[in-house]
Amino acid sequence: MQLLLFAGLALFALLGAAGVLISRNPVHSALALLINFAAFAVMFIMLGAQFLGVVQVIVYAGAIVVLFLFVVMLIGGNIGSIMSGSRRYGRLLAMVLMAVFMLAMVLGLAANLPMSAPATGAPSSGSVQAIGSQLYTTYVLPFELASMLLLAGMLGGVVLARRIKSHQEE
Repeated sequence: MQLLLFAGLALFALLGAAGVLISRNPVHSALALLINFAAFAVMFIMLGAQFLGVVQVIVYAGAIVVLFLFVVMLIGGNIGSIMSGSRRYGRLLAMVLMAVFMLAMVLGLAANLPMSAPATGAPSSGSVQAIGSQLYTTYVLPFELASMLLLAGMLGGVVLARRIKSHQEE
């Protein structure tokens, strides 16, 4: 049953990835990316990594796809001027490279798959409680530095956006 569910999720993930490449509409590409992220979130939950599955939904499916859609709406959704004639064969090249990469991945995984499933127990180092206690005790300084770096980047973006807007009004 788990193998069948995994195969279905893998098919959805591959169809979502192909939809991102094939779709000419950027909104449809973002929705295909959302399908891809959701399939991976369910795969993480199947593997017993509930925290990673929830983070996948919140960060990637929530924030990143919304950010992509925001940028698409900001530039008007018209990317025809960005796609010049010099990139005419870029989509075909991307599909061929994706097929070669997927073939290499399948062959590499098939050669290295174990014959029996490993014994699983209760997760001791990957649980939310273990991650939280390590994050707020051992790694509190890097965690706070990363938050300050993200805050500085956000403030820099706001300052640059205001500066550009004020120059356009003059």
